Amino acid sequence: MLRLLSILLFCTATVAHASDTFTFSSEPGPYAVGLHVRQQYDYARVYRTRLDLVTGQPATGERARPIQTLVWYPAARGGNPVTFGDYVATAATEDNFALTASDARRATDAQVAAWTRGRQAQVKSELAHAMRAVKDAPRQPGKFPVVIYAPSFSAPAAENPDLCEYLASHGYIVIASPSLGARTRFMTSDLEGLETQAADIAYLVAYARTLPQADTDKLAVAGFSWGGLSNVLAAAKDDRIKALVSLDGSLRGYTEYVNGGKDAPKYVTPARLAVPLLYLAKRPLSVEELNKREIDTTFSLMNRMKYSDVYVVTLHPMKHENFSSWGLRFATDGEFDEYTRDEVSLAHSWMARYVLRFLDAYLKDDAAGRAFLDNTAAANGVPRHMVSLDIRHGTGEPPTLETFVGQLAKQGFGRAIDIYQALHAQDASFVIGENGVNSWGYQLLRGGRGKEAIEIFRLGTHLYPTNGNLFDSLAEAYEKAGARDEAIRNYRRSLELDPKNSNAVERLKVLGAPPATAAPAP
Repeated sequence: MLRLLSILLFCTATVAHASDTFTFSSEPGPYAVGLHVRQQYDYARVYRTRLDLVTGQPATGERARPIQTLVWYPAARGGNPVTFGDYVATAATEDNFALTASDARRATDAQVAAWTRGRQAQVKSELAHAMRAVKDAPRQPGKFPVVIYAPSFSAPAAENPDLCEYLASHGYIVIASPSLGARTRFMTSDLEGLETQAADIAYLVAYARTLPQADTDKLAVAGFSWGGLSNVLAAAKDDRIKALVSLDGSLRGYTEYVNGGKDAPKYVTPARLAVPLLYLAKRPLSVEELNKREIDTTFSLMNRMKYSDVYVVTLHPMKHENFSSWGLRFATDGEFDEYTRDEVSLAHSWMARYVLRFLDAYLKDDAAGRAFLDNTAAANGVPRHMVSLDIRHGTGEPPTLETFVGQLAKQGFGRAIDIYQALHAQDASFVIGENGVNSWGYQLLRGGRGKEAIEIFRLGTHLYPTNGNLFDSLAEAYEKAGARDEAIRNYRRSLELDPKNSNAVERLKVLGAPPATAAPAP
């Protein structure tokens, strides 16, 4: 067994950009890079059940969800860089903060031993390789955009340290936590697993707000594989996320969770995902291979994201596992077929450049970044035959409640019915429910905006003409506005629809119009 981490983890070396097996050729930015590792809990969620799901014994210690968090940030220069072995060692404590240092070393040694068989020199060299980041380096003054990184299925937070360091060197704060299942260290390939990782992303968004360097108004989420599907769920729930990066994300392979079907969360819609997306894809499979693997190609969320700018960048030398530099560092020669290790390493580096330019364009509003994205690959200096591009610019505003309210503010609440009908015709999934429109009207009414309340209640009675309660609410709004005749007419209509409406009976008496009076047509 290779017993080396207790020696290697704190060794120092000159920072190099190439290891024996992997070359990261993308040029770093103007900042040095700091690395902070924080162990914290999400006390709002239970992680350990009462009985340990591995041993069956009663659980001990903290049961809240552990969130071991890695933060890369722009830093002042100086200090000794971490090694790749330092990153590997963080995996041992990802869901157990109570491990002693010796127990963590034993767990790491065991993992390293599994990789070592037949390639001791390669593994030893990679673990000793000096990276860019300096542990807990002094922070660079200023505010910087934030990128949350979501790892692949069950992967450690440090699965892509080269990319995370690269982004930090160019002025980003990058935050990652491991891909843990809802109740155990291992992720599950179901909706609960996805929503668990999406909730971890939300936790990290909240954590970012505590960092003095973080500009959380400029926020993106990047994810590899399973993480490149969970970040879609996170963005559909949180419009503070301004951009998405998917490293060969599972929104292609697990379309059942984003296609609006029985297994998909209903909140994942193109309208709720009106954010720019960069999708970096492995080399495409043939139709025959797709058929052999029984992969359903009838639905593509990216094809339906018509309100978003979508960039699909296919990197032909790369296979799925090549999107992680952790995987590339420990890959054997037999894992590379028609492309060489060097060609794959170069493609991985170009992947990082596209991520940086995309983030520059959409988080920093950088014109050069936008030009890069819209250029041909050749114009950007990409080697021939390495990259192909599919660029789709979004058009129009998404049919959402926010869009609806924004247009009401611009055009006037008197046009509520017309605006609603136009948005609903644009997308039939845009619907405001009976209770929702009623509650909205009362919020306006109680806020002293009686005229706007009347228009929203009128919208409600237009959409739901058999709902007596909405007519009662509209009548109340008219009554408060001093429009006696309109109030009487709508109270009577409410009674026609709901003869048990005692409030309408009482208000008609107060208004001097007994309910027995024949009600006019609505």
